[in-house]
Formats: sequence, structure tokens, C-alpha cells
Amino acid sequence: MKIQAINGFKDILPENVLLWQHIEKKAREVFQRFGLREIRIPILEKTELFVRSIGEATDVVEKEMYTFPEAGLTMRPEATAGIMRAFIEHGLHVQQPIQRLYAIGPMFRHERPQKGRQRQFHQLDTEIIGSVDPQIDAELISMGQMLLDELGITTSLEINSIGCSQCRPPYRQKLVSFLESRHDDLCEDCKRRTYTNPLRVLDCKKSTCREIAKDAPSLLEEVCDNCKGHFNQVQASLDRMGITYTLNRFMVRGLDYYTQTTFEFLTDDLGAQSAVGAGGRYDGLIEQLGGPALPGIGFAMGMERLALLLEQQNNRPHMDSEMDLFLAALGPQSMDYCETLVHKLRKKGIRAAMDYSGRSLKAQMKQANRFKASFTLIIGDNELLEQTGIIRNMSTQEQQPIGLDTNTDQLSNVLAEIVR
Repeated sequence: MKIQAINGFKDILPENVLLWQHIEKKAREVFQRFGLREIRIPILEKTELFVRSIGEATDVVEKEMYTFPEAGLTMRPEATAGIMRAFIEHGLHVQQPIQRLYAIGPMFRHERPQKGRQRQFHQLDTEIIGSVDPQIDAELISMGQMLLDELGITTSLEINSIGCSQCRPPYRQKLVSFLESRHDDLCEDCKRRTYTNPLRVLDCKKSTCREIAKDAPSLLEEVCDNCKGHFNQVQASLDRMGITYTLNRFMVRGLDYYTQTTFEFLTDDLGAQSAVGAGGRYDGLIEQLGGPALPGIGFAMGMERLALLLEQQNNRPHMDSEMDLFLAALGPQSMDYCETLVHKLRKKGIRAAMDYSGRSLKAQMKQANRFKASFTLIIGDNELLEQTGIIRNMSTQEQQPIGLDTNTDQLSNVLAEIVR
């Protein structure tokens, strides 16, 4: 019996890895323009970190975490909590008042696998820590929009303000009263959420609950003057940058640490999983985890979803050749010669490959095509004696003679110039 991958844990095959590398490279380029630096955090953290940050009554903590109860450890379901833990532990705020960080890597949630969401999934995560300025909110949103634009991915942007610790409790009471009046019509999860996490009812995907939510009191209309002023300035900054958005008063996000500005980049091309990226402010999170009272804002984007959208929106980029040069050796002497040559080319930074099985030229040219080589150098024993090989441009099929010599150093220099 063959052993297969666990449900929800997918292999990323070489032809798709090229696409992932393209997304990661573009993300790093964009993030670095905004002054973000990369941080790499562990996959395994203390369970308490996620309970205290994400919230004990959230779906993530209640149902979805991969936890080792006896050890008190959990595989990270998201990156923000781990980055905040590292920020506090290493005193990064002492080094620099405002920290701009990003991370790329796998996350783990035990939920039903579906299009664009696996149990092991990958995220681009960004965080700006230390500033309360609403312009920072707009800047971070603009960075996400810029990345999507440069990848060639079309999404819509929705934003909301979910208030702060001052204005949310009164709204929560008002919302609970409303939900109690419609209690019998709610789904079983939302009946429970009414008292544990009522804001999550507004984000329920069940059609009956969505209809009920339309009549619910709006948090955006209940926020305090400070939160209202902050959100107005965020919108003004986005307007100045020419970024299109819509207000969504039902957007609440699924994690307890969010405050004030929240936002989502959405698509209609992924079925139920409409969010490509999402984030918001978390001004009390660092203090809640035992650190200084510093504000922060961040977002995450799903790598699987970005890759799917590039495929579905027909914007898969042209990928570079996998090999710069393939060496087709025809005969034992030419094979020895090419073995030395291919090694020297690789030392010069050239992506080079050859076949050692002594197959026909036709078979080796097929292999060169499988490698997606830009050029092929053809050398047989006779060509070696006459010190003249043939180099073929694999895209135009044009070929020309090239001089060989016993010392392969000079030839490797010439070839490096041709294929670069």
C-alpha cells in the first residue's frame, strides 16, 4: 500500500514552485520598498500565546489549532502572535521606535480543506509596530494593493473600523440584545457565539444569519469620536493615493486582538474563500502579551490563493528557463570533456546540465527541452577532435559553430557570456 500525503497537506511540485518563488520575490521587493525587514519565527509556540492573543472563544482556538496538550505546545495557526512574542522577547522596540517586519512561511489549522485553503497553508505576513498614525494604516493597505497590482491580481478592497476598548463594550451589549431577539433563527454556532463572541455572528457564512446581520446595529455607527476621526483620516489618505475601496460595516475579522481599522482584499474567483488577504490594527495586543503598550497594524495574504488567482486570471508570469545551458555529449571523450566543462560553468554561476547515459542526440535534445534550457552545446568525439562544437539557441533554433580547446577555462568564459 502506497503512503500518501495527509489530507489537507499538499505537495508543491517543482513546476509550481517556480510560481511560488515569483510571488515571494515580488513580495520581498515591495515590502522592502516600504522599509520592512524579514523575521523568521518558529512553527511551534506555547499554546498560551495563541489563547491570549487570538482569543479563547474564537473558532481558531476552539476548533482549529494543532495542539499537543501534554506539552502545552501548538503549531502556529497565524504569524502575528509569534512575531509579537519575538518582538517582546528580544526588545526590538529598544533598537528602533517603529519596527517594520514581514515573515513568509507555513501555518496550520485543522479545518475542512477547500479551494485555496489547506490544513497546512502559507502566508505572507506584514507588521508595522509602534505608530498610532492613521496614515500608517493607509500606507500598509497601499502596500498590499501595490503587491497585488504588480502581481497582476485583480481584487476589491473593503475596509471598516471595529472601534476600541472604550466604544466596543457598549456596542457589544446592544448587539447581544439584538441577537437575543432573533435567537431562535440563528444557527447553532451563532447561538453560542451570541454570549462568547457576538461580533463573529456578523461574519457568519450561513444565509439565515447573514440576513439577520443586515438588520443588526452597525459598529461603524457606534464607534467613539476618537475612532471615528482615526478612520476618517485613513479614508482621506487612501483617497489621496487613489486607492479604491468600499465600506463594509459587517467586517469584524476572526481574531480578538483587532481594533479600529480592519480591511480585506476580496475576489469572486475562489468560491467560498473570497479573502485573498486581510488585516487590521491590534493596539492592545503587545501589552496583553506582557510587552510595552505599543500599537501595531498588519496583514496576511494566502500564498495558495495568490498562486490560484494568477492561474485563474490568466496572469501566470513567463518563467525564466530552468537551465541556461544543456551540454549534449556524444561519445566517451566528449562526455569526459563536458563533465569538466559543466563543473566550471556551474562555478561561474551558470545553470548547466548534461546527460551521462550516452543517449542519442535526439533523446538529449528532448531532455534539454524538458530542462527548458536556453541554449544547448552539442559536442561529439569528432567535433572534439576538430575543436569545433555547435551551440543552439533553443527558442529560435538558430545554431552556430563555437571553438573548443583542451583547456576548458577559456570556453567556459565564452559560454558564460553567451548564455547570460
